[in-house]
Amino acid sequence: MHRTNALPAGVTCYRQLGPFDQESLPAGLLREHRLKEDVWGVLTMLDGTIGFRWDDAEGGKVELAAPASMVIPPTVPHHLHVSGPFALTIEFHRRP
Repeated sequence: MHRTNALPAGVTCYRQLGPFDQESLPAGLLREHRLKEDVWGVLTMLDGTIGFRWDDAEGGKVELAAPASMVIPPTVPHHLHVSGPFALTIEFHRRP
């Protein structure tokens, strides 16, 4: 799946989670996971910083610092790394 920081045309938000901080972030987000086919995520940093790692063959690491957002494409494995205080939300988008 192609990585871009833009949602594809025609998708709409169907669920929002958070805000989460270092105390409330679900532990599963710190382990490798992936979004379902045809679901895009938008991670929005409200405060602080967090590390984001791609766990596919392309790999890579991003440090997201508020205010920032990042689009996560379907099926690409990834996980978060906490290095200090933060606040973030996650939205899930799909075609209607």
